[in-house]
Amino acid sequence: MSDDPTDVPKLDTSVPQTARIWNYLLGGKDNFVVDRAVGDQIIASMPHFGTHARLSREYLVRAVRHLAGEAGITQFLDIGTGLPTADNTHEVAQATNPAARIVYVDNDPLVLAHARALLTSTEQGATAYIDADLRAPAEILKRAAETLDYAEPVALMLMGILGHIEDDAEAKQIIDTLMAAFPSGSYFAMYDGSDTDPEVREAARIWNLSAEPKYHLRSPERIAALFDGLELVEPGVTSVTRWRPDPAAEGAAEISQYCAMGRKP
Repeated sequence: MSDDPTDVPKLDTSVPQTARIWNYLLGGKDNFVVDRAVGDQIIASMPHFGTHARLSREYLVRAVRHLAGEAGITQFLDIGTGLPTADNTHEVAQATNPAARIVYVDNDPLVLAHARALLTSTEQGATAYIDADLRAPAEILKRAAETLDYAEPVALMLMGILGHIEDDAEAKQIIDTLMAAFPSGSYFAMYDGSDTDPEVREAARIWNLSAEPKYHLRSPERIAALFDGLELVEPGVTSVTRWRPDPAAEGAAEISQYCAMGRKP
């Protein structure tokens, strides 16, 4: 990324964008009228969608804590970063292990404009940002190698982004290409919307009427297939509220945002 603060792609504020809509649903301020209009339509059809967004974010926090703590992972490749909010991957990982190294990847212009806010780190660790597309895994791997050591395990994070890849075979190929670069003991963690709830299916329909990029729901079975070749970490493919919840959240209702984590044997 250029050090020139003016070297930022031009924002198109006339087309709703995923990162900005999600930011609005999470209660953020980095969004525009067109993004809020889509968000309001989604909330009108599914009033608790904002809560689903928050619960998905809480899963990310628990997943990173597990990876940086119990699993002993010190390197993270977070693709589809989105706009910075509270408890970003590097903050959670480095709070557990100050030596953790994190590479963020996104290609949204507003995310790029905020990249310098993400580029903070403990003295012992490192945080970097790459402007790249998920569909270019070879490019991502080449550039991330400037910060990450592929001789040591890496955690691949694809949080809420695989829904933008409609074809399952293409999504699986991207995952496999990325994971092939990492050694045994590496992890892949994700969450995405599932097709298990009629309200979520309607929210996705509204989203896809005007927002870019489009978002495609998957069944839990299709999500599970993305982990073929990996060892699923308990409790497997499940609602984000059911993946190792904090004690205070035990028994929380299942929602249609599904997640899973797998370990490379």
